[in-house]
Amino acid sequence: MRLKYILKRILVAIPTFFGITILAYFILNLAPGSPLDALLADPGITPAELERKRVALGLDQPVIVQYFTWLKQLLTGNLGFSYSTQRPVATMILERLPATAILAASSILLSLVVSIPLGIFAASKPNSKRDYFSGGLSMLMMATPNFFVGLVFIYLFAIVFQILPSGGMYSSSGARTFGDLMKHMILPCLVLSFQQIGGWVRHMRSSMLEVMQDDYIRTAKSKGLGKWKVIMKHALKNALTPVVTVVGMSIPSIVGGAVVTEQVFGWPGIGSLMVTAINGRDYPVIMGTTIFLAAFIIIMNLVVDLCYKLVDPRINLVKGGN
Repeated sequence: MRLKYILKRILVAIPTFFGITILAYFILNLAPGSPLDALLADPGITPAELERKRVALGLDQPVIVQYFTWLKQLLTGNLGFSYSTQRPVATMILERLPATAILAASSILLSLVVSIPLGIFAASKPNSKRDYFSGGLSMLMMATPNFFVGLVFIYLFAIVFQILPSGGMYSSSGARTFGDLMKHMILPCLVLSFQQIGGWVRHMRSSMLEVMQDDYIRTAKSKGLGKWKVIMKHALKNALTPVVTVVGMSIPSIVGGAVVTEQVFGWPGIGSLMVTAINGRDYPVIMGTTIFLAAFIIIMNLVVDLCYKLVDPRINLVKGGN
């Protein structure tokens, strides 16, 4: 039965994935400029050489023909070659993947570790000073853009106090140790977690307050159990179910935030690779990173759906988790 649900979600994901490829490819080709713009800066290049390069890249074909040529390569596992470096796009993405994975996973873990206790703490005494304070702080964190938080953190911790590096993944000199990696990751991880913590605290608080109104919670209280024992033993597990949903829905924003965060801190991940490719009109790399991130988000949404069953066994996967 669970296999039937997985197959159903995969069948829904397939047209979604191809729809993303169509939108990304045609929007990219609608953008002003051309991959050959960089060659125009060379005064020695002749129109004939420029035309030969355009034909070699397939840019002389209609956009629809270019798309299906690219799609055919994609279906065979070939993401093409970078216009600027002539390296396989898949290789370039795999080289950058560990950096992005470490940053994103650390951000999600930090957000959960901070937001769940704060949400419980705020819900334990609603309409109190602690509740109002956490609500106001959450709104502030959600409303502040990542790039602004990053610049503020760099100014404070790297320039004023000089206790953390301003960017990069490792120090330019010295061995690449685990401690050096952790030191460089503190600021990017904090910045990428900033908005997520604000949003997840609010969701955790709302979920906990809703669960605390259920009959079984009143029954547990009537048996003389303490407030915190009721919360941790009876309410927490059911309150986490909506939070799993929120985490899954936050994955696209985490991926988008990683692009900005990597650029601010010079973190050598897929996000910085994408920005470099956009600036250089490197279409194969832009499409490769876009499709890779889209596929990752689709897969993670499926994984989150399956996690519902682990968090709450009452959920019926066959009926779509409703």
